[in-house]
Formats: sequence, C-alpha cells, structure tokens
Amino acid sequence: MDKDLEKGLERVYEDVATYEGIVQMLEENPSDMNHIHLPLAKNVIRQHQRTIDCVMNGKPLAASYFTNAPEIFTAMDIHWYHAIAQAFAGGIENPHMMDDLEALSDMPIASDVCTLLRLTLFYLDAGVLPKPTMIVPLIEPCDGVLGLHEAVRNHKAWRGIPFFTPDPPYYDDERSIDYFADELERMVEFLEKHSGQKLDMNRLREVVEMTNKQYALWVEYNELRRAVPCPHGHILAMACFGLVQTEGSGGYPEHIQWYQDMIVDAEKRIKENNPEVPTQKIRILWFDVQPIWFNDLAPWMEQEWGVIVVMCMFGYAPYTQIDTSSDRSIFKGLAKRNLIDPPMVRQARGIADNFLHDIEGLVEDYKIDCVIVPGHMGHKDGSASISLMRETCRGIDVPFLYIGVDQFDRRYTTIDEIKDKISTFFTAMGLG
Repeated sequence: MDKDLEKGLERVYEDVATYEGIVQMLEENPSDMNHIHLPLAKNVIRQHQRTIDCVMNGKPLAASYFTNAPEIFTAMDIHWYHAIAQAFAGGIENPHMMDDLEALSDMPIASDVCTLLRLTLFYLDAGVLPKPTMIVPLIEPCDGVLGLHEAVRNHKAWRGIPFFTPDPPYYDDERSIDYFADELERMVEFLEKHSGQKLDMNRLREVVEMTNKQYALWVEYNELRRAVPCPHGHILAMACFGLVQTEGSGGYPEHIQWYQDMIVDAEKRIKENNPEVPTQKIRILWFDVQPIWFNDLAPWMEQEWGVIVVMCMFGYAPYTQIDTSSDRSIFKGLAKRNLIDPPMVRQARGIADNFLHDIEGLVEDYKIDCVIVPGHMGHKDGSASISLMRETCRGIDVPFLYIGVDQFDRRYTTIDEIKDKISTFFTAMGLG
C-alpha cells in the first residue's frame, strides 16, 4: 500500500483504538446510562472503519461537511468523513493536540485566523488526513472557511482531486432555497461522475424519510430537556447533532432506535425525579460550540455550582421536516435543512437577528437562568454581535457572560481563568 495513504490512516487507527477502549470500559463497568453512551462510541468506531475500508480498498471516499445534505451520500452509498474531524478526534480531545498547536507557529498563517482552519491545513501538510477521492467543501459562514478551501484546492497533497463547492446564497427566501436546491442537484451530478454510482430517487426518498423520523425524535427529546430538573447532562444534546449530521449521518436506521431509547430514559428520569446530574441550581444556555476541553469544564460547573447545560447551539433542533411527495420537494427540503437550519452556519451566515432570535426563544423555552457565550477566537462573525447579544439578554432580564476562548488551545484562556470568570459572574449575579 502507498506509504502516504498509510500515513493518512494512522490517526484514524488511533481513534479506533481509543474508542475500543471506551467501549470495553463501558461494558465492564455497567451503569444506568451505558445503553445510551455505548452506541455513540460504537458508531464512531464503525464510521472510522468505513473510512479505512474505503482507503484500503480504493472505494469512493468523500471529504465533506454537515451542511452538504448527507442524505444524498447515504442514498448513493458513498462514505464521507467530516473534512475537519481530525481536530475533534470523534468528540474527544486529540492526544496530539498540544504538539499540533505548537507546530502551527511554523506555518505562514496569521495567528488570529481560526485555530480549526489552521489545524486543518497543518494536518494536510503533515499528511495525516485520509486522502479522499472527491471533496465537497463548505464556504460558509465566514471568509476564513472560504480561504481554507482555496488553500486545500491548491495544496500539492490534494491538488487534482475532484472538487465541487455548493454555492450558498445569503438570504433565506424562496428564491434562495430554489437556488440551493439546484446546487444540490449539481452536487449529485458531480458525485455520480466521480464515484461511478447513480442516485436512485426512491432510495433517497427512503433515506430522507428515515432522517425525518430522527429529526422528529430529536425535537421530542429536546422538549423533555425543558423539564426542571433537566433529565440529562451536557453530552447528549451535542450527540443528537452528531448522529444526524456528522457521525455516519444521513439515514442509518440504528440511529432511530438510539433516539427512542434516549427519550424513554429521559421520560423515566423525569417521572422518577432522578436526573443524571442530581444537584441542579443554574440552568445555562451555552451559545457556541462546545470546546474540545469541555468535558473538563462541565463536570466542574456541575459539582461546584450546580450548573446544568440545558441547551447549546449545536443541541438546538429547529430542523424542517422534508416533503417527500416529489423529487423537487425533496431537493428543496434538503436545501432548507442544509442552508438555513444547521447550527453555527444558520446563525452566522446572515443577519445578527439570527443569533438574537435564537437566544430569546431558547431562554424562554428552557427556563434559562443565564447565557454563556464562550466566544471562540475564530468565530469573528459571532463576536461582532456580542454587544447585540448582551443587549438582548438585558432586555429579557437574563444574565449574560462572554468569556473569549480558543476552542482547541487551552493556553488562550486557561481552564483556571475560565473557572474564575464563571465563578465571579455567578457570584456577582447572585446565581450561586
């Protein structure tokens, strides 16, 4: 096998070993949440194994994003991996992270560019990304993402790989949805050409009907998270997003069972007043991405302050059910679901009202005691709206905290500094 292809799989194999260890630990130490957490770990392994199989056996493999209608890839039996997934290592902090961050200082990229984008280019330089046979990038919501994919397209390691970029319009009107539906149809033509596999519309309809069920179950679960106390901790809100948007997303039937099991568990906990996090005093909205080091911070907030992260930007599910009555309605539904509905992209793609309306609605619906915006240094689109978010929270009489962090680099604002800011905030607002 080509040495470059082998190198591109090294960290994938490492992730598999990590999650196999997690599966073994969960199986050997049963708890009342294992039936929820085990399928998540096994799914990461399954998706990595699919990536390995594609590279090892020369099967079509796409590098893509959660906004590019994953249902289409599933219907065409094309495996894809999230093009920036290596930085997240399947939801667990990459064991190479500190060395990778140190290496960024040698790259000719400004240090104020989003760390995720810089890391992705470093991984490409270092040859540790699985080499795809086709690339379907994301060029929203920021100029940095657009710059990343121009760099990827011209990088010597991946130059010549077929590249198709769905063009996202700025507005959310009917004309924009029609335009993006056309873009998705063009994407299908691209995938057919470079994979040798044809799209069967009946199969796509079947997949979309499965994801419709998954999104409906996600909405049902989020209704249960309104309960006081909230039945589950911070992990599952984010996991809901992963199963339909990144980790093998796009209509796998086993995911329907996972959502159903989670709903049953939440209902049981509410009925028995037995929440996963026992002592809950402060209900927060974490309005941004959960950093890769969040599993170090969240347990401290729970234990020290009785915090429960009731909702986060990625756990929110304002997704549209897709009309499957015609081919065109399917593509228009996928266009809206992937252009307007997804987290982070939806808020930052257009006007500031997208941030503000979400905050107002979530605070009211989930009985939120305070809003915390971690403020990843790369999210300059969100940072530009911080004063508006603060004013919105002041208007609805809910405390607001902006921190300023790096989603990947703990040194930017250390965990101890973040804890100090949070503690000072809770004390000043009388939330403790």
